[in-house]
Amino acid sequence: MSALEALLVTLRRIVGPSQVLFEGDLTAWEQDWRKRARGKALAVVRPANTAEVAAIVKACSAAQVSIVTQGGNTGLVVGSTPDASGQQVVLSLQRMNAVRELDVANLTVTVEAGCILQNLQDTAEKAGFLFPLSLAAEGSCTLGGNLATNAGGTQVLRYGNARDLCLGLEVVTAGGDIWNGLSGLRKDNTGYDLRDLFVGSEGTLGIITAATLKLYPQPVAQLTAWAAVPSMKDAVSLLGLAHQHLGAGLTGFEVMGRFALSLVAKNFNQLRVPLYENTAFCVLLENSDQESETHARAQFERLLETALEQGCVTDAVVAENLSQAQQLWQIRESIPLAQAEEGLNIKHDISVAVSRIPEFVEITDALLLQVLPGVRLVNFGHLGDGNLHYNVQAPADGNSQAFLRDHEEQVNSLVYDSVAHFGGSISAEHGVGSLKLDKLEQHKSPVALHMMRAIKQALDPQNIMNPGRVIRR
Repeated sequence: MSALEALLVTLRRIVGPSQVLFEGDLTAWEQDWRKRARGKALAVVRPANTAEVAAIVKACSAAQVSIVTQGGNTGLVVGSTPDASGQQVVLSLQRMNAVRELDVANLTVTVEAGCILQNLQDTAEKAGFLFPLSLAAEGSCTLGGNLATNAGGTQVLRYGNARDLCLGLEVVTAGGDIWNGLSGLRKDNTGYDLRDLFVGSEGTLGIITAATLKLYPQPVAQLTAWAAVPSMKDAVSLLGLAHQHLGAGLTGFEVMGRFALSLVAKNFNQLRVPLYENTAFCVLLENSDQESETHARAQFERLLETALEQGCVTDAVVAENLSQAQQLWQIRESIPLAQAEEGLNIKHDISVAVSRIPEFVEITDALLLQVLPGVRLVNFGHLGDGNLHYNVQAPADGNSQAFLRDHEEQVNSLVYDSVAHFGGSISAEHGVGSLKLDKLEQHKSPVALHMMRAIKQALDPQNIMNPGRVIRR
């Protein structure tokens, strides 16, 4: 019996034969969400609890077999797909999906890593609370993956990234030990913040198996508005007015370019996209109020009146009810799907200081169109926190596969060099994975890279935790 065959026997003993998959169609685990990469796993292993995860890690460590941890497999940077060697174990945490505890007095909830984000949102809502992390994949992404990539979404402006919503973690280390840091304390100054090492580490330092997360009171009223703005500069001006008029009530501020919205109108004609045809950008705003809907609506009306007077908004609508608000948000969340219908594209998840975004967009748009005439720019994202999904589509008469093959490196270099020029980041919320591994080494400072490698070496000396992701050893 070979060493790999012996490992499979051990894994079957740990989790049960039916939870070790190595035959049949494993596409759901071996292919990334964007279908850009397909690997071959030694096996897909599905533990039921943290003790089983620890035993799996110890067995893989003894066999010197690397582990690729996977949640909902909805990532966008090829960070949880096995390589083609057939010698990596995919550790799927989808069975570990329980809500362990909801502490009303402490305003916290403790969940396992495989809990689907939308299920947690629903659990919090039924208890009268809000869990504010919200993103397009919330019906299938899991909390472990959200934390491992430090996910962002549409309410970062008010509540922060996944990191800001996390108070504690349970982690299985690369040696198979279990660290229980699920205290739920908001103040704990007893040394290094180990939680923040694992949040955003993309499974390269250890395996997040559970988390204690913040809850918030449900807002009394939540209103949504849609505004047409002539330029990105005007969108930034509207954001400033929104801060002044709405304060902490401003929970969402999304910008969407005309071409991005035209793709939604073209590919999802059941969605009625308002105001986009005669303007450069549209903005989606959300106002959450703790007083009343009347108060929230009055705030919105004053904001939009001021914006119309100053000329940074040319037209606007306020959703009259929850159904209308959901339809407006559905338009925004449908942009990535609509772009996929148009063919393969080059995605960028970048962040730049809000004040510099208009100049970044103007200069980078011009450079791309100069180098690649006819290229189409799908620009949308979370302007409120400085994060744009600045995507590039082939010319209308071009072949998207050929465009990706021939121009992806050129486009990436141009965009990322421009991001660096404006002091931004090449990854705002999607992570690094393997897709941006080389670019990170080009754009991260040598000092930062040295410290990151030292941490990786210290916590995963065998390099079995998701190797080849985030940083090279």
